[in-house]
Amino acid sequence: MTYAITQTCCSDATCVAVCPVNCIHPTPQERAFGSTEMLHVDPKACIDCGACADACPVDAIFPVDSLSPSQAQYAEINAAYYADDADEADAEPQQAAAGPNFHTWEEPTFERSLPSDFGPIRVAVVGTGPAGMYAAEDLLLHTNAEVTLIDRLPVAGGLVRYGVAPDHPRTKKVSETFARFHDHPRVRMALGIEVGREVTAEEIAAHHDAVIYAVGARADRQLGIPGEELSGSIAAATFVAWYNGHPDTAPDAVDLNAERVVVVGNGNVALDVARILVADPDELARTDIADHALAALRASSVREVVLLGRRGPEHAAYTRSELIALKHLPGVELVVDDEDARTAAAIAAAGPQDKAALLSDVPRRATDWSAAPAAGRRIVFRFHSVPVEATGGGAVRGVRVTGPAAEGQQAGGEREIAAGMLLRAVGYRGVAVPGLPFDEASGTVPHERGRVRGRAGTYVVGWIKRGPSGGIGANRTCAAETVGTLLGDAVAGALPAPTGTARSFQRLARSRNRRLVDARGQAAIDRAEIARGRRDGRPRAKLTTIAELVSAARGGRWTLTR
Repeated sequence: MTYAITQTCCSDATCVAVCPVNCIHPTPQERAFGSTEMLHVDPKACIDCGACADACPVDAIFPVDSLSPSQAQYAEINAAYYADDADEADAEPQQAAAGPNFHTWEEPTFERSLPSDFGPIRVAVVGTGPAGMYAAEDLLLHTNAEVTLIDRLPVAGGLVRYGVAPDHPRTKKVSETFARFHDHPRVRMALGIEVGREVTAEEIAAHHDAVIYAVGARADRQLGIPGEELSGSIAAATFVAWYNGHPDTAPDAVDLNAERVVVVGNGNVALDVARILVADPDELARTDIADHALAALRASSVREVVLLGRRGPEHAAYTRSELIALKHLPGVELVVDDEDARTAAAIAAAGPQDKAALLSDVPRRATDWSAAPAAGRRIVFRFHSVPVEATGGGAVRGVRVTGPAAEGQQAGGEREIAAGMLLRAVGYRGVAVPGLPFDEASGTVPHERGRVRGRAGTYVVGWIKRGPSGGIGANRTCAAETVGTLLGDAVAGALPAPTGTARSFQRLARSRNRRLVDARGQAAIDRAEIARGRRDGRPRAKLTTIAELVSAARGGRWTLTR
């Protein structure tokens, strides 16, 4: 028996580190790491020890003989990665397939440890999502640094709490790994304070040897088409924040009276929003979806979601694992619109390992876009289709898109898809941090290996560093680079000496925001949400306003009985 890595793989390579026979690839040292969609277990080299499954922070690794019908395909995906004709396999995994390569266990070394004559440095980490927490973890486990965790919201979690879809509970389990550092003896938390509003970048720097910004990319990209401003045209980022209970997004921010929704984009976020729109509300009721979103989805009129892809299925941005999950969505029909002949041709020409091949068993048919959707729930992929206008008076009533190409042509005419909602899922964009340089073109902070240009002692990690690409696990290697740069500067004596103390920063922060939440408050919020969810058989019931979160942090009992 062997193990297989499945859909929720976060690629943070914890499994690689614990594997005694080097059977999981690509590793962080291999060329394909960071570009492959997930990691893979070599079935020929696996010795069935289970170390990887025990270490996996998102419960993505299972024995092959225990895979559910919806996961069975992952046994083939893992094995195919090591096949002789797998184009994406590096030389290293090919060699590993020949047999076990046992590690030699030597005296452990701690490469990130500061010299013994260094006193502990104080590092502020602004942002408590995966990027920030991987940086904090690296500092706490491998150095004697003291860490201040800062977040503009009064609750920790960032992208894990507010970006991961509620029906992906295993992915959310990585938050448990991060939460163990919240009450670390060398950690202080200051949640609910925003840089540029209550405190400046200069003030944070004055109280710490170094500051790492892990603020993500919370703005959305625009389509730049007429009608984009109409009611019913919203960013996927808003929709994701809405169903995840983000305090910045009002409960009535989304209206689900439309029968057909057009989603522009075919990345994983596009698949997430499409899946949530047509999922069974009774299934979602077992998750941590926001109460207001669950109520709206129960009353929803949405029956059909159309996913528009600018290019063909061979260039789709979604990962194979997310498409496989979509194919197993109970009660939902998956369809490929074949009005453009290039779509069917690409699927037919796809090799076994090509992404487009996964659509070979999906029904293909043309659709009358002027008519209301038929009964039932469905998701329709429409490739080679670009939105050119959202039509309607004060609200979206349709979306004009490029039509099919005639034989021998690369472009066609236009079609109008009758729809009452337009969701743009074309990417996120970073927002400038007051006091830091910002590149408007890329939406990132200019840096050199994580060191902010022109700002000694200031660093970036995550999407604000590299742009909105890569999942949760990609932040681990990103954080390792940034922390390595920071420690190199510390050894070289390049960090500016702070003028304030850790205690004086806490006093400053509390003077600017009396509702500041610390580690005890964060733990109280966690207990309150779990207690509220337990009543209905849910992992937690989120508190979705600043007032509720602060009240729970202070021990407010009303949050348990609402």
